[in-house]
Amino acid sequence: MLNKIYDAMMNGDIASIGQLTKDALDENIVPKTIIDDGLLRAMNEIGELFKNGELFVPEVLMRAQALNMSMQILEPLLKEGDIDKKGKIVMGTVKGDLHDIGKNLVILMLEGAGYEVIDLGVDVSEQKIIDAVKEHNPDFIAMSAMLTTTMVNMEKCIEAIKGEGLYDNLKVLVGGAPVTNTFAEKIGAYYSSDASSAVELANQLIAS
Repeated sequence: MLNKIYDAMMNGDIASIGQLTKDALDENIVPKTIIDDGLLRAMNEIGELFKNGELFVPEVLMRAQALNMSMQILEPLLKEGDIDKKGKIVMGTVKGDLHDIGKNLVILMLEGAGYEVIDLGVDVSEQKIIDAVKEHNPDFIAMSAMLTTTMVNMEKCIEAIKGEGLYDNLKVLVGGAPVTNTFAEKIGAYYSSDASSAVELANQLIAS
């Protein structure tokens, strides 16, 4: 049954994933096992295929939709402590920028890798990020920008975080089409070029 769930995830079989999840529960397979050995095993493979150019964004989003459908069934059944979270990430697209496809893909991959992600959405102000840091006490702040004109707001956010005395307890991740590693280093952040790289970077930083 776990292999059937894995196969449905790999194929983006949105039509059958819900019933397969229910069937697994009927066979007394616990939610954590379904997640670890079915869903996340597939998402890790999907991440590798995406990284290697064998899957593209629409295909990954379809598979992520299958993941979400299964998780909607499983999450109410999870007991606190069932899922070991690697870390907590507050993420948003910076002020002035309304693009979210890349951000959403990164979130799905991070969640699939075991991170808790607080999604602030798009057009996120410096104050909204500061408020989220104070409320959630995350390990990471992740910011996305798709426009050259909004990249500068990443630096403004970091300066605002520093001004609140919050920077030293955080790692800041940035990405998006116009963003470069040079720019990230200049503003005091870490850069990833795509969703899979963001997961690898977070894993490296959380372990350091």
